[in-house]
Amino acid sequence: MRSTTFLLTAALLAAASAFAHEPALETPFEPRTMRVDYFHTGGMGKEIISLDRVVNDGPWAGPLDHGLIDTLNLGKYRFVVRDLDTHAEIYSRGFSSIYGEWETTPDSKTRHQTFHESLRFPWPKQPVEVILEKRSERNSFAPIWTTVVDPASRQVNRGALAPIAEVYTVFENGPPADKVDLLFLGEGYTAKETEKFRADARRLAEYLFSIEPFKSRRSDFNVRAIAPPSAETGVHRVRADRNLRTPVSVEYNIFDSERYVLTLDNRALRDIASAAPYEFVEILVNEEQYGGGGIYGLHSTAAAQNEFADYLVVHEFGHHFAGLGDEYYTSPVAYETGAAFHPEPWEPNITALHDPENLKWKDLVTPGTPIPTPWRKEEFEKHSRAVQAERAKLRAAGASEAELARLFREQQAWEEAFLSREKYAGAVGAFEGASYEPTGLYRPQADCIMFTRDRVGFCRVCDRAIQRVIDLYAK
Repeated sequence: MRSTTFLLTAALLAAASAFAHEPALETPFEPRTMRVDYFHTGGMGKEIISLDRVVNDGPWAGPLDHGLIDTLNLGKYRFVVRDLDTHAEIYSRGFSSIYGEWETTPDSKTRHQTFHESLRFPWPKQPVEVILEKRSERNSFAPIWTTVVDPASRQVNRGALAPIAEVYTVFENGPPADKVDLLFLGEGYTAKETEKFRADARRLAEYLFSIEPFKSRRSDFNVRAIAPPSAETGVHRVRADRNLRTPVSVEYNIFDSERYVLTLDNRALRDIASAAPYEFVEILVNEEQYGGGGIYGLHSTAAAQNEFADYLVVHEFGHHFAGLGDEYYTSPVAYETGAAFHPEPWEPNITALHDPENLKWKDLVTPGTPIPTPWRKEEFEKHSRAVQAERAKLRAAGASEAELARLFREQQAWEEAFLSREKYAGAVGAFEGASYEPTGLYRPQADCIMFTRDRVGFCRVCDRAIQRVIDLYAK
């Protein structure tokens, strides 16, 4: 017995020794972030990219041994990083941008405008080629800009930026490389409101992770928070004649839509966020006025003091995190709508249904559900138009947020009851009316948090899309 034990121990030690001397997995990257900043200029049929700078953007949050190549096929744009010598693809990510939305507005047909953007990837050990690509209407990508980056070049700033504000941990489940890293960034909070921001971050994080699939996948996330102090409470609201300068320059009225909230100051956002390891940024705006926004792979925003802040965080994060499209179509938007033909959208929860037999979520369709799926569309639209008219009337009269919230609660109660009584309520099919278009575009289920403010969570198609993103980042 003693001899057998000795031999077994010796064998285990030998195996451990052999394993210890195996060469480490080679990676072309170092665990810090390279940020390629550029200017995206266009309008009136032109699109020009010009390099701004290449900087160290803090610790790399993602893995270096998996998930480096994007397999999701999401976003209006994509960038690819290739080894300069071998031309091997070593990193890629799809994303969308404010420029990409702006070029769908009438404004882009009459003037030029420049937006600042960034590409972030792990720090390469050797020179690389960075290729920016744009999606065509046929859903294929084509290069629009290429640059070579040598990490040893004098034109690359390898110095790390000192943290602009303290990073606070909301919850942590493991090393950044093994988890999805979400950063809540506070905007419009004064130094005296630091604890208020932290309470808001905890409250809204808890709500986000009470909604599936985030609830079941909570252990795959780390959540941190940062809030550089503002001189005054709130953010820039031009329609309220409230003119403020804030650290990240978040503002209402993007594309002249009173409820659309984003920042156009990409450099400030990235510099502040570089203090923490992150892949996704949710900006909590210290305002009561209803509003928010979300761009896939860029950032999302939500008015943290609004009665519907919970909904805003979840809905807008759905855009930012998983590229989910808006499923509503009766609210006024800044984009050009009403086209005679709709190409197949890249968003995972919207389809033009050109080929019903090959519906992109065909495997999730509830057996016995007709495609397209009938629903009481005209009755819903009639009620929704009345709500939108009342909302516009209240805004024009300077109504309080409490009055608007009352209208939203009434709308929510009516829509929840109406949609729950649909013949195919709860079924996955193809319901016409989505992505700002009453006809020609379809959503997967009668109701979803991407369609209404109803307390129904994400539909099954949106749920799967979110899980696929989590799987790309979490180990």
